[in-house]
Amino acid sequence: MNQKIQTLKGFRDFLPKEMIVRNYVKDIFKKTLETFGYEPLETPTLEYASTLLGKYGKEADRLVYTFNDRGDRKIGLRYDLTVPVSKVLAIYQNEIPLPFKQYQIQLVWRADKPQKGRYREFIQVEADTFGSISPVSDAEYIAVMYQVLKNLNFKNFIIKVNSRPILFQILSDAGIEDDKYTVLQSLDKFDKISRNGVTKELVSKGISEDKINKIFDSIKSIKPDQYLLDVFSAVANFGVPETNYIFDPTLVRGLDYYTGPIFEAFILDNNIGSVCGGGRFDKLISQLGGPDIPATGIAFGFDRIIDCIQSLNLLPNLTSTTTKIMIANFGESQQSLKLATLLRNSNINTLLYPEPTKLGKQFKYASDKNIPFVAIIGPDEAKNNQVTIKNMSTGDQSTISQSELPSFMLKYPL
Repeated sequence: MNQKIQTLKGFRDFLPKEMIVRNYVKDIFKKTLETFGYEPLETPTLEYASTLLGKYGKEADRLVYTFNDRGDRKIGLRYDLTVPVSKVLAIYQNEIPLPFKQYQIQLVWRADKPQKGRYREFIQVEADTFGSISPVSDAEYIAVMYQVLKNLNFKNFIIKVNSRPILFQILSDAGIEDDKYTVLQSLDKFDKISRNGVTKELVSKGISEDKINKIFDSIKSIKPDQYLLDVFSAVANFGVPETNYIFDPTLVRGLDYYTGPIFEAFILDNNIGSVCGGGRFDKLISQLGGPDIPATGIAFGFDRIIDCIQSLNLLPNLTSTTTKIMIANFGESQQSLKLATLLRNSNINTLLYPEPTKLGKQFKYASDKNIPFVAIIGPDEAKNNQVTIKNMSTGDQSTISQSELPSFMLKYPL
């Protein structure tokens, strides 16, 4: 019985046209983060399961892909980029000068239920600062989120800000000293299921209605603490408009490792959920066995952002190919090979058609691939060291010397 060939649910293939969009977005991330002084970093796909588990919380731990390898070691696919980079700080603490600002653009995996905007394999864009306890470092991430989303042409977005100390104060005011994280996990669903839904869930967890009412009363009255006020002061000096960020005491962030300010960014024209989140995680490196290094950072949902960009038609007019010119094949032609090398040495992306076949078929191939120009070296052109250039969009043709072709092509940016 033949097995049906298909891609795993929650995983995707990306054809060249889609990869051009993804590379465009990735380049904006890299350029923006590097303007803030972040340096690139990569971590392994696989980690010891003990490195990953016990850092996120029980609900998230269930989504970590784990298995035993051939050496019977229990290992796992990375769930996020925060724990792996914290492991790097724990291992290379004597080789990395602090403060250390890094970014990663890598795949992560989660055994989650696939749905719109939620995949089992996806790219995260992580940026972190290690070795700083300054509120300016936290504020910078609000500025980073703002600048990235602005550079991606989003106009209508909001960055929500809260802090774990404020959340713990809310719980303390309500008389909740035990099971704090399970209460926060329910409160984290406030935007999705509203107060009534959170109340029902908390009641099912054994929290009294009196305490639940006190939680919501505290949420209504609580104000930013002094540290968060200092963060907001720095955000204003970073030039982020007040219309793009807000204090939201219901913001939780579901992971257990946060210790201070927390952030999430939402595209208001799209109900896909948050596209970026993060916060301060001062204890994670020591939890992994390293030194007590303070840290703060954010992670963008790369694929969610692309979904939003495409649904809102925010892409510029990107070409659907990275090839600028195709050299037609008239059989074995040393001149064609030399011409391809001449163009490539001039940083002009050049495709050499691999098979000698009818010229019409080659033109159709270039047209189907949206390659803007075709170079033709037929017998007459070869005799005179010339080349005929066909503009595929207009049909115009011109014949020039082969040595002139690079400067001719540079007049037409891709």
